[in-house]
Amino acid sequence: MSELVEKYDVIVVGAGHAGCEAALAAARLGMETIVFTVSVDSIALMPCNPNIGGSSKGHLVKELDALGGEMGKNIDKTFIQSKMLNASKGPAVHSLRAQADKQEYTRQMRMTMENTDHLTIRQAEVAEILVEMADREIRDEAEGKVDAKSRTDAAVGEREPIKKVTGIKTVSGAVYLAQSVILATGVYLNARCIYGEVSQYTGPNGLQAANHLTKSLIDQGIMIRRFKTGTPARVDKRSIDFSKMEEQFGDERIVPFSFTTDPDSVQIDQESCWLTYTNERTHEIIRENLSRSPLFSGVIEGTGPRYCPSIEDKVVKFPDKERHQVFVEPEGRYTNEMYLGGMSSSLPEDVQVAMYRTVPGLEKVKIVRNAYAIEYDCIDPNQLYATLEFKRIRGLFGAGQINGSSGYEEAAVQGLMAGINASRRIQNKKMIVLDRSQAYIGVLIDDLVTKENNEPYRMMTSRAEYRLLLRQDNADQRLTPIGYEIGLIDEERYRKLLEKQKQIETEINRLEHVTVGPSEKVQFFLQKHDSTLLKSGTTLSELVRRPELSYEAIAEIDEQRPFLSHEIAEQINIAIKYEGYIKRQNQQVKQFKKLENKKLVPGFDYSQIKGLRKEAVQKLNLYSPVSIGQASRISGVSPADISVLLVYLEQQKRRDR
Repeated sequence: MSELVEKYDVIVVGAGHAGCEAALAAARLGMETIVFTVSVDSIALMPCNPNIGGSSKGHLVKELDALGGEMGKNIDKTFIQSKMLNASKGPAVHSLRAQADKQEYTRQMRMTMENTDHLTIRQAEVAEILVEMADREIRDEAEGKVDAKSRTDAAVGEREPIKKVTGIKTVSGAVYLAQSVILATGVYLNARCIYGEVSQYTGPNGLQAANHLTKSLIDQGIMIRRFKTGTPARVDKRSIDFSKMEEQFGDERIVPFSFTTDPDSVQIDQESCWLTYTNERTHEIIRENLSRSPLFSGVIEGTGPRYCPSIEDKVVKFPDKERHQVFVEPEGRYTNEMYLGGMSSSLPEDVQVAMYRTVPGLEKVKIVRNAYAIEYDCIDPNQLYATLEFKRIRGLFGAGQINGSSGYEEAAVQGLMAGINASRRIQNKKMIVLDRSQAYIGVLIDDLVTKENNEPYRMMTSRAEYRLLLRQDNADQRLTPIGYEIGLIDEERYRKLLEKQKQIETEINRLEHVTVGPSEKVQFFLQKHDSTLLKSGTTLSELVRRPELSYEAIAEIDEQRPFLSHEIAEQINIAIKYEGYIKRQNQQVKQFKKLENKKLVPGFDYSQIKGLRKEAVQKLNLYSPVSIGQASRISGVSPADISVLLVYLEQQKRRDR
């Protein structure tokens, strides 16, 4: 029989949030790219919560945008409400969150994909990844044999041989060849949707699952695990009594996600969200029916996300809590479907109706779509390098929920990085790895590939050690130069960034050198703001540092002030107010970089090093860290083991001299 054979540079399997960013990045870097999806109607689908951003997730979207990704631009075109979270706290934890029109979000992203050069969209289920044995040069590099003394032949033989990906095969038998393949399958691998006694082998929203690829991955020696997530019911807006709920408004002045979006263009009329609460009667119904919950009866096998539990999980784990928040959110401008955030469940249909109707405002609610849990296959991300390339299969990358993460935003940034590195692998360029001091993206990926993640991984601000430096407001200054170097940021955008940085630097310098004295005007200003009066002259920058004052506030006594945008003014204010803390974190980063710059050989056999504990040898051989810094973050590797590694590296350096 003849078969269809086509050739591309990059193949992307899946067109969710990870797949879209991966495909767009590769195509924009000039790679002939094809993206496969089980349904073109599911491109950039939002099967769960209808929003983008949120605490720490907003940071990821801003960073993705700064590097040249699409999610920030797309939500700016399709949001219906926007709010800056944690606005009353310090700038390190400010996080943007936007309510999306789900259908419009999908439509706009699909339109972008369809009109991107070098990008082909194909509806088909991928059944198999195609691989072959790698040539000696690739094997030597992967096994650390660039330095011939680094591994013994016996140690090499203990591991699976190094392979390289050559393409994929679909269920129809069509073959697509490529040098790089990105797996971005989301929650579709062997997906099973469950509520009560109902168990259906489908993807989210009843879409087709991907039932063939898992076997191919296992056949190639890839370790698979089973995770689960869930979603609440969607209900009819006309059946809700909003008078019993608290109305939640968006911000008066909307801040866009993308640094390229004109702020004036997003000042739109916003939809309201609503807040209500469960009560003891709700909890009583749930407790009475726990035996019918697949989560507690053992029907559900996968591990769920600890930080996004179902309502039955909350009731069991927090028995003393009298109520839980329920966020009632519109799914779009032109639909009556409403999302019940905080009440994800897999309880039977009749129990769902009963418990929802105990919530104030939902007494007569009508369900449009039942809540359900979804189980799916994913990989152990410890099999990946921080480039998101599989350690044992050259050219194969993983991105998004297949890597054991949760959330649209976490998926999108992995997709972007996988798309970049899959392209650079083909171009024989050094791959891009952002470290923990550069971006939340770096924290996310480093956590995935170095830590034991036994549940879907969710990004949180507390995970970032240097979060004062990794604010969402300065993501462009941190990462746009890298995006420019990669080739995803054009010359004009880069030039605008340089001009912005120059304006910030020039204005800070001016404020540090302009002095004001205890004049009547200045003293009146200080008195009005409950600030200590001056006894002698001081600089404007010193006034900005006062807690009760700001760069914006001192405008009335700053006669030489140039006109600057709100965005630049905010950067000036933060840089001056937090100067001491920023300097301290920069010193911490210098210490961090010292360990990150002490490189280890990939594939090195750590049993050769005397003095390492047995557990450390096992973990180091399993994770194959690329630096001392990365090794220090592996569970089971102690500070004493790190000291042994440092001594070994120093001895090797002396031998090589």
